[in-house]
Amino acid sequence: MTRFLLWCLLFVLCWPLALLALVLYPVVWVLLIPFRLVGIAVSAVLDTVSAVITLPARVLRRLA
Repeated sequence: MTRFLLWCLLFVLCWPLALLALVLYPVVWVLLIPFRLVGIAVSAVLDTVSAVITLPARVLRRLA
């Protein structure tokens, strides 16, 4: 809702820039998809490494 209100304000102040933003937003969103996928993959790898490193401590804590 906030983005829409900000866009409406931009439309009132400078309608060509608001229309340009409206047209370019989907293009930028599509161009950023690979970076999001890389971020998800890196996060998953780091979570896996963290789980493997902390596994012995969790096992010992559960046994004690």
